[in-house]
Amino acid sequence: MSFATASTRALSRPASFSLRTNASFKSSRAPRWATSTTLHSTASDPAEMEAMQCLEQGTQKLEEGDIQGAKELYNRSVEIKRNASSLFNLGVTHYHLKEFDNAIAAWKESIALQPASADAHTNLASAYIISPVARPDLALHHLHIAASLSPEDPEIAFNLAAVLEATGQLEEALKQYKRAKEYGVERAAMHIRNVSNSNLDRERKDSRQDHKNRGKHG
Repeated sequence: MSFATASTRALSRPASFSLRTNASFKSSRAPRWATSTTLHSTASDPAEMEAMQCLEQGTQKLEEGDIQGAKELYNRSVEIKRNASSLFNLGVTHYHLKEFDNAIAAWKESIALQPASADAHTNLASAYIISPVARPDLALHHLHIAASLSPEDPEIAFNLAAVLEATGQLEEALKQYKRAKEYGVERAAMHIRNVSNSNLDRERKDSRQDHKNRGKHG
């Protein structure tokens, strides 16, 4: 799992997780996390300054591997002044602690405040997939949004392909795996072969069934 970083925007996505199929998401991005500079605060707002301080302290805890401590500080930051960066990283801590409903709630609110965060949409998709009651339909919805926001992001293409494959949408999955491979995800090549073979098997099965049906009516 990576975090959102300070110098740009609140971003990132889970580093890896397993779908309840033979597909998986994996991120090649280096860890990043959100810090106070993403809040665009002014010194004249004491509440915002305090929220920033908690965000910075939470980031320090994340760097030290203290997920619970980071969560408490992000909660405090959000309580003082709600902002997309703290909510995003709060979702990250919930995800690490397997509190998937809370991760979903935090990322949804982060997206409400910062709709153009492709990584927040991707993280939300991951939570919908790995939560005890999986929602691949919602995962696909948010991955499609993420792909529209970052059309050349290879990992988003790969993740979208993985969920499409898991839900049996093989032709669309093949397109996304090919995009991921084109953008440099080498492991996509194996999935392209597997999905292509699955497509061929499906076509042969359909052809045999069609031949059998025609024989019945012949």
